[in-house]
Amino acid sequence: MKIMQNIKRYSIFLICLFTLAFLEITVSVNAGNNDADSIVIGVPADRCPVFYLDPETKETVGIGIDLMRAAAEEAGYSASFKVITEKTNKDALDNPEYDMIMPFGSAIKSSSGKESVVTDNLIQTPFTMVTKGDKKLPVLHESHIGMLSSLAGGAETVKQLYPGIEITLYDTMPECVKALRSGEVDALMHNSYVWSYVLQKPSYSDLKVQPATMFSMDFRAGTLDTPEGRVVVDRLNEGIDKLTDTRKQAIVLDYTSRRLYQNDFWDYLFEYRYLLILGTIFFILFIIAIVHKQKAIYRQHEEKIRELTEKDPLTGVLNLEGFKKRVEELLVTHPENQYLLSFSNIKNFKFINESMGRKTGDDLLRFWAERATATFSDEEAMGRINGDRFAVLRKFTDAEQMGRDEKEVFEPLRNYFIDRGKEIQLQICTGVFAITPEDHKNIDVDRMLDYARMAEKKVRETLKTGYEFYNPEQWEKGKQIVDISGHLPAALQEGEIQVWYQPQVDYTSGTISGAEALCRWKHAKRGWISPGVFIPVLEETGMIFDLDSYVWDKVCQDLHRWNQEGKRRSVSINLSRSDIREDRNIPGIFYELTKKYDLDPEQLRIEITETAYVESPAFLIKTTSELREYGFQVEMDDFGSGYSSLHMLKEVPVDRIKMDLHFLTGAGDMEKSRIIITQVIKLVELLGMKLIAEGVETKAQADFLKERGCQEMQGYYFFKPMPVEDFEKAFDKELDYDKRA
Repeated sequence: MKIMQNIKRYSIFLICLFTLAFLEITVSVNAGNNDADSIVIGVPADRCPVFYLDPETKETVGIGIDLMRAAAEEAGYSASFKVITEKTNKDALDNPEYDMIMPFGSAIKSSSGKESVVTDNLIQTPFTMVTKGDKKLPVLHESHIGMLSSLAGGAETVKQLYPGIEITLYDTMPECVKALRSGEVDALMHNSYVWSYVLQKPSYSDLKVQPATMFSMDFRAGTLDTPEGRVVVDRLNEGIDKLTDTRKQAIVLDYTSRRLYQNDFWDYLFEYRYLLILGTIFFILFIIAIVHKQKAIYRQHEEKIRELTEKDPLTGVLNLEGFKKRVEELLVTHPENQYLLSFSNIKNFKFINESMGRKTGDDLLRFWAERATATFSDEEAMGRINGDRFAVLRKFTDAEQMGRDEKEVFEPLRNYFIDRGKEIQLQICTGVFAITPEDHKNIDVDRMLDYARMAEKKVRETLKTGYEFYNPEQWEKGKQIVDISGHLPAALQEGEIQVWYQPQVDYTSGTISGAEALCRWKHAKRGWISPGVFIPVLEETGMIFDLDSYVWDKVCQDLHRWNQEGKRRSVSINLSRSDIREDRNIPGIFYELTKKYDLDPEQLRIEITETAYVESPAFLIKTTSELREYGFQVEMDDFGSGYSSLHMLKEVPVDRIKMDLHFLTGAGDMEKSRIIITQVIKLVELLGMKLIAEGVETKAQADFLKERGCQEMQGYYFFKPMPVEDFEKAFDKELDYDKRA
């Protein structure tokens, strides 16, 4: 029996020993595999937040690191990153210490002339321009641009995109900025992620990012084109393919939302230079203050008295000044809180004082203050504004809070006399203003109180009780509508509305062929108002017809004067979709204008927007036909800016198409845009219509249109809108396109 037990124990021992040996072999094999699946990736460290050294851990981190590490993990690699010491990626390709190099836009040759192979694109990196101050972005084909020498590959891509551009490479960003400020270069170029970091430097506050993205470059990793290199690239491509857009965006957002830039000594010196000067002045004043110590003690005494007077003596809550000060303090110290500011009063409180005595009214107000403040935290405040009017700054914590306040404060307040045996129920009116994050930054307590008062007044005047929220956007919009529409009659009478002209040119002959009439408003109080502001307001209030009628009449006056001077011209005038109504004979109005000023109807080109035809096709087609019967030229304005259709071209009877050139200025496939514009030009020609392109901003665009058969153009490349006097001078001048390029 004992022998059997010994045999059994021995067998168990052997099994355990075998298992341990097997596990050790497995771990060793796995460790060997892990070593085989490790890759070293060379990266720069001077492109925060894409690639940079963490100041605490001294590890290389950034958007590019996290993206590649995620792709490598998906591909089964353990990636480590090493800062490249070579000047360019071309040099780094020849260094066998790296398995891969980042970043690449496309495959390039190494410094020794060897071909490379690159991974799939990890992410599109937008490249943007930075200029000094408000300097206008120059025409790229004739610009001198500064870039970092580490972006030499990207510089080659830029030269291919913009032939004629001159690029100078600099070793460091300070050298780039120095060249920009000295006028050595017109602008600097880098990817926008890096700009978001670099421009946090206080001394770079004079540098401005041009909002338009110049181009987007691929973000890839690369290595020498060898069998081993292709294996690594293929595996990494599998990992890249598994990365979702959401994951990529999360990585980018993680870095771009941080404030990674750390001010150094010189940054602080620059940023606080005025404070240092002030500090010196204050030090001198402090010495003087010692001499006048008695005055300082007196001022401190006055300050203590002021603090004592910040409370309401009747209720114990803050008075108006104390409340405003406390609200400002809370908004500054607790920007994370969502606050509501309310303004409340008791309807007919005067009746209570008169019929029940002032003491009863005072007791009621004290009860209100006690009930309310009993529910407050240290991050909330209450103030007695005057009489029975109280203001409260309350944290908004959840959807049930209003109900709790109603039950704990306002219900007992309304039933104050009922609970004391008198059949009188109080009516409370409350206006509430929801404080926004912007209000935390630009604190104006008086404005917030005004908004809450307005909401309370609305409740009171509608004979209701309860509360009402104030909508600040509605208020601002309402003020703007009243200011613009209410002042329009005076503006028309006083000559604040001016008719300006933007010349239209025949690019082939180099002459001005016409103009578009536009209106500008120099408000007596507000100064120049953008048409983008006052036109929508006037359309909304139904007053756009008054403005348009004024402009049409002024244009006809100018045409009549030019005819008398022997200078026959034609002008395009805008017809708003709001002008065209069943009860308004638009064709007849224009006909009467031509008779009044002895004009040929062909001198007026009536522009109707493409979107107007889409919204009211039948009636607009009828109006267009009648205008043409009178002899007016009708143009479809903004063609291509909305959702143009072939059906529209077929059905709408117009003489000229005004093509919006946003195809050549917006984002997207530029080659497709050129094809579309080319075919539109051909189509309009085949349909027997005239064509003019608007929005031409560069010589390249003008040349492109001319080559495709479009001769008439309008845009900032030729002329900006100008007063009538300047237009008359420009009309007879010879156009010099070279100076406008």
